[in-house]
Amino acid sequence: QVQLVESGGGLVQAGGSLRLSCAASGFTFRSYDMGWFRQAPRKAREFVAGISWSSGFTYYADSVKGRFTISKNNAVNTVYLQMNSLKPEDTAVYYCAKQQRSSSLSTRIAADYDYWGQGTQVTVSS
Repeated sequence: QVQLVESGGGLVQAGGSLRLSCAASGFTFRSYDMGWFRQAPRKAREFVAGISWSSGFTYYADSVKGRFTISKNNAVNTVYLQMNSLKPEDTAVYYCAKQQRSSSLSTRIAADYDYWGQGTQVTVSS
């Protein structure tokens, strides 16, 4: 069965960095786009970053562009989110997700992703 397991969250001061990892299993990882989303308390889940199946195309929410970098290692079935220059407003539970179709949609819509990890908490103190 499909499993996505995030790790790497934690508490960091504003301006600091964290790298999130998402280990995937149960599907042909190299054939699917992957995404990262986040959800802050009392807010809707929002798109953060996405990467095409070939890693040839990445796309970001405006709020994280230039600070976050998504990458994918097909050899170890893992997608990463490098987060630099963190701000208190980045505080949220971060989720990785698998795109529903094997054809690349480069989509920011949560409904286009069919499997989700359990999430990892990121807290940025001011």
